[in-house]
Amino acid sequence: MKKHYLLILLTLLWAFSSAEEPAAWIRINQLGYLPDGIKVAVWGAKSGAMPSSFQLIEASHHKVVYTGSTGKAFGSYGPFTQTCRLNFTSFKKAGTYYLQAGPARSPVFRIGDSVYTGAADIALRYMRQQRSGFNPFLKDSCHTRDGYTMYGPMPDSTYIDVAGGWHDASDYLQYVTTSANAAWHLLAAYRDFPATFGDHYAANGLEGSNHVKDVLDEARWGLDWLLKMHPAKNIMFNQIADDRDHHGMRLPGMDDFYGKGFERPVYFCTGAPQGLGKYKNKSTGVASTAGKFTSAFALGYTILRQQDSAYARRLYSRALSAYAMGLRQPGVCQTASVLSPYIYAEENWTDDMELAAATLSDMLRQPQYLQQAWEYAQQEKITPWLGTDTASHYQWYPFINLGHYALARQLDGEKRKAVTGFYKTGIDKVWQKAKQNAFYRGVPFIWCSNNLTTAFAIQCYWYQQLTGDTAFAELEQANTDWLFGCNPWGTSMVYGLPDSGDTPADPHSAFSHLGHYPIDGGLVDGPVYTSIYKNLIGIKLSKPDTYAPFQSDLAVYHDDNGDYSTNEPTMDGTASLVYLLAAKDNESRKKAFSYVHGGIIRGDSTRRELTLVFTGDEFNDGGEAIYEALRQQQTPAAFFLTGKFYANPDNKALIKKLKDAGHYLGPHSDQHLQYCDWSNRDSLLVTRADFEKDLNANYHRMALLGIDRSKARYFLPAYEWYNDSIAAWTKASGRQLICFTPGTRSNADYTFPGMGARYRPSEEIFNSIITTARQQPGGLNGYLLLLHIGSDPRRKDKFYQRLPELITALKNQGYRMVGLETLLK
Repeated sequence: MKKHYLLILLTLLWAFSSAEEPAAWIRINQLGYLPDGIKVAVWGAKSGAMPSSFQLIEASHHKVVYTGSTGKAFGSYGPFTQTCRLNFTSFKKAGTYYLQAGPARSPVFRIGDSVYTGAADIALRYMRQQRSGFNPFLKDSCHTRDGYTMYGPMPDSTYIDVAGGWHDASDYLQYVTTSANAAWHLLAAYRDFPATFGDHYAANGLEGSNHVKDVLDEARWGLDWLLKMHPAKNIMFNQIADDRDHHGMRLPGMDDFYGKGFERPVYFCTGAPQGLGKYKNKSTGVASTAGKFTSAFALGYTILRQQDSAYARRLYSRALSAYAMGLRQPGVCQTASVLSPYIYAEENWTDDMELAAATLSDMLRQPQYLQQAWEYAQQEKITPWLGTDTASHYQWYPFINLGHYALARQLDGEKRKAVTGFYKTGIDKVWQKAKQNAFYRGVPFIWCSNNLTTAFAIQCYWYQQLTGDTAFAELEQANTDWLFGCNPWGTSMVYGLPDSGDTPADPHSAFSHLGHYPIDGGLVDGPVYTSIYKNLIGIKLSKPDTYAPFQSDLAVYHDDNGDYSTNEPTMDGTASLVYLLAAKDNESRKKAFSYVHGGIIRGDSTRRELTLVFTGDEFNDGGEAIYEALRQQQTPAAFFLTGKFYANPDNKALIKKLKDAGHYLGPHSDQHLQYCDWSNRDSLLVTRADFEKDLNANYHRMALLGIDRSKARYFLPAYEWYNDSIAAWTKASGRQLICFTPGTRSNADYTFPGMGARYRPSEEIFNSIITTARQQPGGLNGYLLLLHIGSDPRRKDKFYQRLPELITALKNQGYRMVGLETLLK
């Protein structure tokens, strides 16, 4: 009997041992793919031949819906001996699918507009969980006795109230370096993508709406703490606590690791090397910290000045005092340690001062700050790690030059091209490495590689937004995909995102390891070079390595609380991720707008709002009547006028009244050029140089009348006729082309009887507008309803005389007439 059982056991063991391990895998973005976005997965194998094709298969019925070529073989990478990219971008139908290439099958994923919806808010959960002072996740307070001063002008151990802010990572240190950067990213995310975020939490982080977007509540939590760390004109602190915090993992509470009861040390910014133990940092100044203070405060002021003027004035004052300190003490202000050599060894500071000057320029509209930002930009054109294989921990921080984006948004012409060129050169340096492997991986595997990946994706995104150049769009998406599973390990690098995916389960975090709490939305450090991992101090895995088959001589990643180098979530990386996820969500939300040849022709068709748009060139006979009708009806409008119209002395008084009333004033071509052929739209009638010269001349004439070009970023082309090239050139100049929404015949109000069949009387136009509003799907929702500010004297039936009647009729149908920037926000 025993022999019989032994035989059965041996047979089972043989069967299990002979079962083949998978030889190939398909890595995907587990969040999914946008229908109109780039869609690429990566096939990787340890043995066997590369298949020549792949299939996209509908998941519920297992029906092949798309077949593509596997294309170029990229060869070995990490654990794989052969790799290739599976590109199915041309397939756009929403649904649930999986990929098959030979025997390899991917996990199931979605294609849809909502794949990024809510993701940025999930990342905010981790930010709230990182709060010091009152922690809303624990519903308890911690570190309320921070702290006692070191190196300050006051005696050492002087108590100062700096409680609040965010813990930096799984330890409980707090740095201005990372916190100011995090606050700036949250503020920028709110500024650029407000519609992405919800309002589900109060300012204290507890559940409940307070009529403020949660991202703005979180940013303000950071600003509150930053104000404490720069409490007076010449008083500035850099960090709370030091590496004595690492004595043991514990939930946040009242730390007594520092010999002063529950107080922790607060390091003053001296501009000189610091360190209370064996190790000293290499600080040379204050500007790296002062610049970060300035940019966060200045952007906070710009956003909050209408909502909370008293609070905004404090931000205004501290922005200026911090910048002054940065000017007086140029150089880097590194973090300090006591027990180990691990610090944030930042070596650059001109990028921080560039961002500071650029945000002050945006805040104050004073030209000296824009000039100073330009001068700082010349000192760090390219973030030094881009295109290299390594860098020290936080050596170049923030991980990209945020100042270039803030500066380029305010520039035109050659200077704008120069600054966006800095971005392009840096991206291309990474691309030269990335294009050699199937994952398009060009970011080095240094500590916090996921933070670098997130930042680099943002730089690619900003470059495209600033220039309209899509050359690096696939590289940008590859870096986003990497974070959510399109990497050799096949795992998302964000805890709980997606909730049904392969994501970190055992991160290096006291919340998860000791408290067994989820840390939703936290971005972990990410893979490191195997050579780095082997030389780190104090790492010991707590269990067998789940990802052992995918470790390699190149890089390692562990989902194990014992590995602080690859699996520890960070607050600042997560804040940057909030911005990136909001940008990705915004890509799908853009579909609410309608585009033709790159120009916006309609806003959100789900909202009962529209904008009245008036264009003008040689005639202005309706100007006063239109102004008066808008005034009486309290209705905002947009006016796009040619340079000839702006230059005409007879129009000066009218333009001033329109400007003073708050109506939008924009360009319509200086000389009313026809850009492309009427019968062959793709045939250009102007060169790019002609176009740019004419548009700049239009803006120049506007400037002479006090109209700030930075506040007039929309352009409506002459004759309302353009093509893809005109839209792209407009985008490259930092502006967005718009045109009228067709269908109502409103734009025919310039016609006169002598034009024959093209003539439209006012009654016909009026009825057409009202009929469209009542009967068409979506009515006039999101409409750019175009009329003319004047018309040929041969037209006696002036439509603008019926404007009061039209506005009243539309209001009676429940439409709101809103300003252009509100419609297209």
